[in-house]
Amino acid sequence: MTDQELLAQMRQSVLDGDAEAAARLAQQAIAAGIPPLEAIQQGYLVGLNEVGDLFARGEFFLPELVMSAEAMKAAVRVLEPEIRRRGEKQEQLGRVVIGSVEGDIHDIGKNLVAIMLSVGGFEVIDLGVDVKDEAFLQAVRERTPDLIGMSALLTTTMLHQRKVIELLEQAGLRDRVKVLVGGSPVTAAWAEEIGADGYAGDAIAAVKVARRLVGRE
Repeated sequence: MTDQELLAQMRQSVLDGDAEAAARLAQQAIAAGIPPLEAIQQGYLVGLNEVGDLFARGEFFLPELVMSAEAMKAAVRVLEPEIRRRGEKQEQLGRVVIGSVEGDIHDIGKNLVAIMLSVGGFEVIDLGVDVKDEAFLQAVRERTPDLIGMSALLTTTMLHQRKVIELLEQAGLRDRVKVLVGGSPVTAAWAEEIGADGYAGDAIAAVKVARRLVGRE
């Protein structure tokens, strides 16, 4: 089987919501020497993006969405140790607090960004999902991060990205930390509108933007 055929099967495993196949293909990718980030970006995420489009068009429903998410998680669980194994020891670039905003239980994109930032040389503090606005504020006070990463999957929850920035400003903490936002409905225009410092459309871009925001690129 060629690498391209393997990537195509990864994509299909997510579309099918087949967690067992997704994990098996991830193991095959490692054995074949395919870089794990390539497997994620060019295989599984392609399928997940298609699932998102199908859901938005009303062709997929919540059960299919959940099954596809579980397939993606199964693949990431297999690939994450290999991602970390390949990561070279390097100087710590900064500390990042990351989480899915209040009302949002989506975690796959956020988890991928957390993994990529960690491998990329950042200390990552993952607050999880459905993170209250005030919890981000508290984390800035207590953990003194260089960067906050906020993920939102829905147009309704993305409003909390604005709220967190407003709370940081009210508390006099805004100048202490850079803010990076992302998620399916989030755009560069939205990031600019709410006063965020950066926007990333995927995990690969998030690392590049994070490096730029902390003055390392």
